[in-house]
Amino acid sequence: MRVYIESTIPSYVVARPARDLLQAARQQLTRDWWDLQREKHELLISQLVLDEIAFGESEMAKRRLELLANINLLESTEEARKLTRCIMDSRLLPSKAEGDGAHIALATVHKMDILLTWNCRHIANAFIRGRLRQLIGACGYSTPTICTPEELLQESYEQDNEQH
Repeated sequence: MRVYIESTIPSYVVARPARDLLQAARQQLTRDWWDLQREKHELLISQLVLDEIAFGESEMAKRRLELLANINLLESTEEARKLTRCIMDSRLLPSKAEGDGAHIALATVHKMDILLTWNCRHIANAFIRGRLRQLIGACGYSTPTICTPEELLQESYEQDNEQH
């Protein structure tokens, strides 16, 4: 599958262990997916991802950028910019979340199978996903499956169990 890696994924892979149990579990799930599953897929990112992960503490930013150094970039096209504007004009996302709208638009326009993220506020949000699918469909596109590493790992566990 073609998987668009959103900015939260490299952040979780290289992050220092969190004290919060939920965050720590998500970090471990992300590392597990990265170590065990990523090579089974075609991973793609955008310049937006690189720009976002370059912020913050310099050593951590360097680690995030190194993690994605060999992953192909999707082109930022006029088509993606128009779809971003359509998403933002719908007000499904707050105006401060234009980058999130752009991730969705890039993954959609480039026909990704999966948009992988831990951004559950604006992207992997069940309340927004259905409405977003309708909006994007009305614009003539199919929305990629938006999910977290936990959901993709679950699929792999189920496939492993079927084979045994």
